[in-house]
Amino acid sequence: MTDYQLFTDATADLSENFMAGLPKVEVIPMEVEICGKEYLFGPGGNISAEEFYALLRKGNFASTSQINPTVYFSYFEPALRAGKDVIYIGFSSGMSGTIDAARTCADELQREFPERKIVCIDSLCASVGEGFLVREAAKKQAEGFGYEELVEWVLWNREKVCHWFTVDVFDHLKHGGRVSSATAVAGTLVKVKPLLKVDNGGKLELAGKPRGQISAIKTQISIMKNSWNPRKGKLVIIGHGDNIEGALKLEQAVQREFQDAETYISEIGPIIGAHTGPGMLALIYWGANR
Repeated sequence: MTDYQLFTDATADLSENFMAGLPKVEVIPMEVEICGKEYLFGPGGNISAEEFYALLRKGNFASTSQINPTVYFSYFEPALRAGKDVIYIGFSSGMSGTIDAARTCADELQREFPERKIVCIDSLCASVGEGFLVREAAKKQAEGFGYEELVEWVLWNREKVCHWFTVDVFDHLKHGGRVSSATAVAGTLVKVKPLLKVDNGGKLELAGKPRGQISAIKTQISIMKNSWNPRKGKLVIIGHGDNIEGALKLEQAVQREFQDAETYISEIGPIIGAHTGPGMLALIYWGANR
């Protein structure tokens, strides 16, 4: 079997505990800016999710930057030089141009290492949804999937990762241009918890406006009932942006309705948190209702 290295980016919100027992996935850190100060999130970074949300809860807004091709080079080149092929599973092109930067780097490295294989796959996923796909890919690698077999598997299954998010406030969606000012004001007045999904093109889409957390969780559970595919995998990720109480409530609702579900609570980091703000709750699973 060809030796290859899996890569992803910090958007995937992977943790050591979540990836325990699986082949190592190299995570490329990403930049986030708050109040004019630049931070690095991910391995070797200088800001944690906890510190990030503390800054947001003080009324600050954040922005993110795509990864520079030279950064990709510093990660991919050593693996290729060591005789390994490279598979990068990156942040959705529907929300970022970073996959294009990765491919620019890959094209240059392919000329330098013509005997090696390097592919950059658009995950069409984000945050813990991207992490979900990366973890499942690492499991396939552990099971003995070869390079081409794994690439084909990721491309075939990326649109089967369902993401359903509820957001606590409209402010950060408005700041990032995801909703209009009028929608944000109206939603705040009626205590709406925006429901979003990641569509087949990997774009973030406003899918509903349930009122209050209880209604929002019921809506997420109802949607999952219509499409969860436990035959493909029973892992269900509960993601949260500095909202562990809400995550526990959502997990309890999932376990009550889906007794076969293998739930895992995961923290949502700054790369998506910059656009959704604190309080976000995400439900990720294998299904057919992207």
